[in-house]
Parts: sequence; C-alpha cells; structure tokens
Amino acid sequence: MKAIAGRFLRYFFSGTLFIVPLVATAYFIFVSFQWLDNRLNLPYPGLGFAIIVAVITLIGYLSTNYVFKTIGEWFDRGMNRIPLVKLIYSTVKDLLSAFVGDKKKFNKPVLVRINKDNSLYQIGFITQSDLTDLGLNDMVVVYFPHSYAFSGYHYFVPKENVKPLNVPATAAMKFIVSGGVSGFKDH
Repeated sequence: MKAIAGRFLRYFFSGTLFIVPLVATAYFIFVSFQWLDNRLNLPYPGLGFAIIVAVITLIGYLSTNYVFKTIGEWFDRGMNRIPLVKLIYSTVKDLLSAFVGDKKKFNKPVLVRINKDNSLYQIGFITQSDLTDLGLNDMVVVYFPHSYAFSGYHYFVPKENVKPLNVPATAAMKFIVSGGVSGFKDH
C-alpha cells in the first residue's frame, strides 16, 4: 500500500511540475489580453495586444530610420536636461538597453572568486571592463543578479578573480535567477 501511495504522489508531483508552469503562463497571457482589451474597449479578444505589438514594432522600425534617430536623440537630450526626470529616464533606458538594445550589457557571463580561503565563487556578468577613467586599470565591474528576483548587486572586482564562462548569457542568467536549478542548457 505504501508503494502505491508513493508512486501516486510521485506521479502527482511530476504532473504538477508539468502543468503549473503551463497553466501559469497561459493564465498570465489570458489576463494580459483581457486587461488590454478592457482598457481599449475592443470587441475581439487579443486585438488590443496585437495593436500594441504592432505599434511597438512600428516605432522600432521607425527608430532605425535616420530622421527618427535624430528626433530620438533630440528627445533624449531634452529628457536628460530635466533634473529628476533625467535620473528616472536614463536609468530605465540604460536598464532596458542592457537587456534588449544594441549595447547589451549582460552578454559576458563570468565566474568570480569571492573568497579565496573558502574557494567561494559566484556567477555574474561583466558590465564595465574599462575603468581607466577611475584609475582602476586592474578592475572590472561585475553584476551579480539575485535568484528569484529582478535585482542584484554590482561590485568592482580584480580582473585576476574573474574567469569568463563559455556558456550563453541567457543560460547563465536563467541559472542564476532559478537559484541554480535550471542548469546551463539554453532552451
């Protein structure tokens, strides 16, 4: 009887591991569609989402055009002249461009020796490799994301403590954010 109950529980938890992420993703997408459609008061489900994706894609296409780039640069300069707005605008813009822009910052995963005595290491991403302006020629800036969160720390680390990893950046980020559970396969 114990063997049957144990097998039943194992199958139940295996099914849970398969279904919960699938249902959570589907539910999130459904709620997002519903929220957008209700906000825009559209008759067809998903039309609001399609419109927003199309508008963002159109803006992305236009931003590659020389005229639009000039207008974007003019707008950036204007936003960067307003004291409080500059702080928020430039921070959000830098953060987004670190993940999806042409100047991606989280593309160099490294293994950093944190404590030599205990052989303690942590995975991070080099965000700045040239610190000559600060007089720190032998240092790099490494960002260490937190597990299960969208936050982290950045440290100035001696180059001798940094070892590049031969894994895709997305796999390294997924590994860190999952607390090491996901492994290094990028899928």
